[in-house]
This record gives sequence, C-alpha cells and structure tokens, in this order.
Amino acid sequence: MPHFSNSVKLKYVKLGYQYLVNHILTLTLIPVMAGVLIKVLRLGPAEIVNLWNSLHFDLVQILCSCFFIIFVATVYFMSKPRSIYLVDYACYKPPVTCRVPFATFMEHSRLNLSNNPKSVEFQMRILERSGLGEETCLPPAIHYIPPTPTMEAARGEAEIVIFSAMDSLFKKTGLKPKDIDILIVNCSLFSPTPSLSAMVINKYKLRSNIKSFNLSGMGCSAGLISIDLARDLLQVHPNSNAVVVSTEIITPNYYQGKERAMLLPNCLFRMGGAAILLSNRRSERRRAKYRLVHVVRTHKGADDKAYRCVFEEEDKEGNVGISLSKDLMAIAGEALKSNITTIGPLVLPASEQLLFLLTLIGRKIFNPKWKPYIPDFKQAFEHFCIHAGGRAVIDELQKNLQLSAEHVEASRMTLHRFGNTSSSSLWYEMSYIEAKGRMKKGDRVWQIAFGSGFKCNSAVWKCNRTIKTPKDGPWADCIHRYPVHIPEVVKL
Repeated sequence: MPHFSNSVKLKYVKLGYQYLVNHILTLTLIPVMAGVLIKVLRLGPAEIVNLWNSLHFDLVQILCSCFFIIFVATVYFMSKPRSIYLVDYACYKPPVTCRVPFATFMEHSRLNLSNNPKSVEFQMRILERSGLGEETCLPPAIHYIPPTPTMEAARGEAEIVIFSAMDSLFKKTGLKPKDIDILIVNCSLFSPTPSLSAMVINKYKLRSNIKSFNLSGMGCSAGLISIDLARDLLQVHPNSNAVVVSTEIITPNYYQGKERAMLLPNCLFRMGGAAILLSNRRSERRRAKYRLVHVVRTHKGADDKAYRCVFEEEDKEGNVGISLSKDLMAIAGEALKSNITTIGPLVLPASEQLLFLLTLIGRKIFNPKWKPYIPDFKQAFEHFCIHAGGRAVIDELQKNLQLSAEHVEASRMTLHRFGNTSSSSLWYEMSYIEAKGRMKKGDRVWQIAFGSGFKCNSAVWKCNRTIKTPKDGPWADCIHRYPVHIPEVVKL
C-alpha cells in the first residue's frame, strides 16, 4: 500500500506540473484581466466619461494604424504555407491465392535449397520469431519451384498491386484520372523503363501536362519521402491534387542464394501497396480525413556503416540480394535519436521540453552520468504508426519511446497479417486504427519509417473528423479477429 500511495501521489504531481507549464500563459493572463475588469467596474459613470473624453483621437493616426494592421495581416496570410489535406487512401489486399502459410514457405525453402539444409534451418528460426502470421502473401512468380523472377512477372505484380490500389482510391474519393495534377510513385528495388509512373499514366490516360515522379532505391521510408515531395509541390501549385503510390515489387528481388544476411528479407517482405490522395484545395477541407502538420527527414548516409547496413549486392555465386548488417538496429537507433531531436520541439508540449532542457543542462554542468530524459511522446500523439519492418524494430521503438502495447498494436498486427510491405506498411497501420474505430477528430498521428541509406523519416497528421469504421479496406474481413496474441516463438 505505501508503494501504491507514493505512485498515485507522483502521478498527480506530474499531471499538475504538466497542466501548470502547458497553460502558464493562460494562468498568468486570467488574474491580470480579472484585476483590470474589477478596477473598471469600480469606476463610476462620471469617471468613465471623463476617461473617455481625455482620450484624443487623431484621424491620421487611426488611418495609419488601420493600414498597418491590414498590411501585417496580408503579409502573414500570404506567407503562411498552404494546408495540405489527405483526402483518403486505399491499400491493396492480395488475393487468397497468393497466401504463404508457414508450411508452404518452409516446403518451398527445402525444395529450393535442397543442397543447403543449414540455410533452410536458418530461415525456419527467423520465421518462428518474425511475428508474421499465416495469411501473408507473396506474388505468383515466387510460388513456382524454382521461382521465376522474370521481367514480365515483375511487371505483372506491379500492375495488379498499383492498379488495384488506384482503382480503389478512385472509387472511394470519386476522383477522375483527369483531375490528377501530380503523380509520385515510389518503389525501391524495381525500376523498369518506362517507369512505373509512366505505366500509371498510360493505364489511366492521365493529362499530358501532369507532373510525374518515380522514386527508386530509397528503401522502406520512401513513402514519407514521397509525401514530403508532394507537400513541396502542392505549396507552389495552387488548387491541385497529388496522388502518391507506395509499393515494393517482390518478384525480381527474391534471393535464391545461401548467404544468411541476404535470406532474411525473404522471410519478412511481402506483397503490398497503397495509393494516397493529397490536395491543397479548400473545397476538400471538410471531407478530408487528415491534415499534414509536419514532415521531418533524417539521413545518416555520410557514415559508412549506416550507408552499407542495407545493401544490394551479389553473393559469391553471383546471386543478387539485399544484405542486412548486424549493426542495423544500432544504426536505426542513432537515426531515430536524430529524428526525434528535430521533431520534438515541433510537437512536444512545453512541460516535456522544459524537463528535457533542464536534464540536458544538468548533464552538461553538474553530472554527465545523469540519465538522459526521454520525452513522453504520448503527450504529443494519440496514435503511433511504426514501420512494420520486423519484430525487433517494433520492440526497440516501443522500449525507447516507452510506449504501451496498445500504442504499437497497429504495427504488430499489420506485421502479423500482411508482413513487411515496405513503404506502404504505414498505411495498413493507419487503416487498422480506423477499422478499430479509434480515430477521433483532433487526434494526432505519428508515422515513423526507416529505410536504406540510412534514413529515418517522420510525418505528423491531425485528424480532421471522426472517422467511422470503414466497411471496405484491407482489414474489413478480419478486423474482428484482432488483436491476436503473438507468441515469442512459433514452433514449426
């Protein structure tokens, strides 16, 4: 009981401190205004009339003051950046024919790596601890024995993923292809000629003056890079719509060698894609789901270890694959630290910033061994969408940011149901929160993604309206089963 009593007291002390610091201006102004009001009420009518008569109004001064106020207001509103709205988005849901249960995945691994049982055993251990479920999907070409990663098969996967997401977006928003002013497609490892953005333009017969971009080689965080690019373009092109397509094409990148560092992506990456409609049109403000508040990008590419920690290369036998370094989590931690140092002052309440500053000053002046203060980002956000890159990534961020199980639920369940869908995973997570009916007006969402290079990118959204549970989408037929318990090890 004494421990419980102390914890309750400490809780209320912390809540009182947060309220005091966050509302210090209001708490200071209210007594001052109350004092002025009481003083005025004590004055008699004659004193008020005398006070009014003592004021001298000069017409020139009044006109100059009005002109100055109008000038300042005009400059302010003209220099203010345009609001960017997320009207809606759509996620691709693979067909059941593409599903890869654990038994199927391991059987294919044994047949494809029959001469290397140690690699098969390694993949089994990874899969057991991956956090993936039995319903993740791989493209048709990977289901063959051996896999057939041809250019035709890769284009086929790109078409079914991107076109399905685009068709769903058109249906949900009522957007017509001719209304698209900006198109951005990001796919890290598959970069054909003509580009994927050209493929979309050809399919939907988009306008000849459309501003199109195709981003490749930028890893799992490329989705937020595309959002940042769309934001910058919408700032200079008024009354415009931008469509962002985020995906990763698995077919040509399925590693068929024996190197363990390159076999890891085979166990984690799965089919997926998303199409997002952004707009700066004021007419879209009322029906838009979210408003973009901040985008913060951190790039650690100047460091050699960070640059090579996710690296596409050939193994000794000439098989191309993605090599993941053992230093990946440490490098991701450093990138996250730099990113939250930048985003913290933009989003954290004054109480958290003051505690962080006092701790920093104390460490610099008094004792360098003081434990650094980790800001409570739960004070700044209601929802967290952490890139579902793997179980270790989610675990590490939950620990470092001191998040609860509910805060990382969307990320864990997305990894379980869809696997690592690369840059589109953030949108499956956002869709999960909506499907659970948790997204309310005014809620703030923090999207965090990591990518090769090495990059850590963040986006902050504010919910425009309370979102009703959607009747369609990638979670429509299974949300009632979630959340599910995910054991530390699934014995295969």
